[in-house]
Amino acid sequence: MKIYNENEIDKLAEILKNDGVISVPTDTVYGICSRISSKKAHDRLIKIKERPVSKAFPIMCADERQIEDIAVIDSKARKIINSFMPGPITIILKKKDDLEEYITNGKDTIAIRMATSNTLKELILKTGSPIFLTSANKSGDSTCTTIDEIKKACPDIDGILDGKVLFGKASTIVDCTSDEIKILREGPISLEEIQDSL
Repeated sequence: MKIYNENEIDKLAEILKNDGVISVPTDTVYGICSRISSKKAHDRLIKIKERPVSKAFPIMCADERQIEDIAVIDSKARKIINSFMPGPITIILKKKDDLEEYITNGKDTIAIRMATSNTLKELILKTGSPIFLTSANKSGDSTCTTIDEIKKACPDIDGILDGKVLFGKASTIVDCTSDEIKILREGPISLEEIQDSL
């Protein structure tokens, strides 16, 4: 399994375009990812992660335009996006009606993050598709914190991007699908900060 550096984003994007699964560092944990525009890539990610099919993967977008392509953004969600993204926050939005069913496993909502580094943004843009991004581990196991742990836990992935991870709290998860904002998981961004931004 090859380790790539930040100067080899083109090679990693090619792997993703060919339905590959790779590991990348984010601001909170190491993740494994595949492009959302391929059911084959999605199914490989489920197999590698050994994740229940009923659980939908969070999605990382390069920018606001990509979020708009797959989700419904109301004025409240837009304020949160403009105030806190990119950052340690995941927002739950209503999905666009024309989205393929496998992307959300039939759910009408979608969990979205925005690329937390220029490297990830470049990777997603070069892939030409947002990516499914889930923590690098087998479903239910603790998250891998080193490249050696990733190799052991996920031996079938197609490459690893070497980089820094600030192992802090997992992202705050905010449900924006109803009138009242709900925090589903406490993280670095508090409910008070979110309410202040609105």
